[in-house]
Parts: sequence; C-alpha cells; structure tokens
Amino acid sequence: TLPSNLTSIGEKTFYNCSKLTSITLPSNLTSIGEKTFYNCSGLTSITLPSSLTNIGWSAFYDCSGLTTIRIEATTPPTLLYDAIPSNVTTIEVPSASVDVYKSASGWSSYADKIVGY
Repeated sequence: TLPSNLTSIGEKTFYNCSKLTSITLPSNLTSIGEKTFYNCSGLTSITLPSSLTNIGWSAFYDCSGLTTIRIEATTPPTLLYDAIPSNVTTIEVPSASVDVYKSASGWSSYADKIVGY
C-alpha cells in the first residue's frame, strides 16, 4: 500500500519484483523514477493518475507481462527513453487527448498503440 500523499516513486523502488501483479498509484503522484518497475514481470496492467508529469528512463522496462497502460493525464507526461516495453499492446488515454499523445515527444513512437477511453 502506497501512502495517499506520495508524489514521487523513487528510482528502482520495485526493481525485479516479479511477483508484483497489481498496484494502485496515489491520485497526486507526479513522478515515476528511473527503473521503478524494471522487470516486474507479473504486472499485466497499470493505471497512471492524471497528476503524473514524468515517467523515468526504463520505468517499466522488461515488464514482460505488461500489455495495457491506462493514463488519466490529459497532457502527456514527459516520457524518457525505454520507459515502456515493446510488449505493451494498448496505451489508453483520455479520448480528447489521443492526437496530442500521438504527436508528443517520446509518445509518437507508440502512436499505433494509443487509443481513447
């Protein structure tokens, strides 16, 4: 359980936690650090809160089970290199923000996976 007032998850917090299958992120979270969920192979989906502004380098790298990411932020968070693994098939964003995400720096390489909800 993460504290509700948590605004940042630090570097490598859940590194190699292969048994992590789900997590609820606090609604005021603004930053996910470098390699935070690296190799969390049991994680299959995650919802990122609307307050999120930064996703660190390799944040979800090697999360082999992760197929769906839902992002509640209308403005695309800064997305650093290798943050999202190639096995992710769907990135859900607010419908009104689909085009913004598809053209945003870092996000444009995932344009074919970005859909509205």
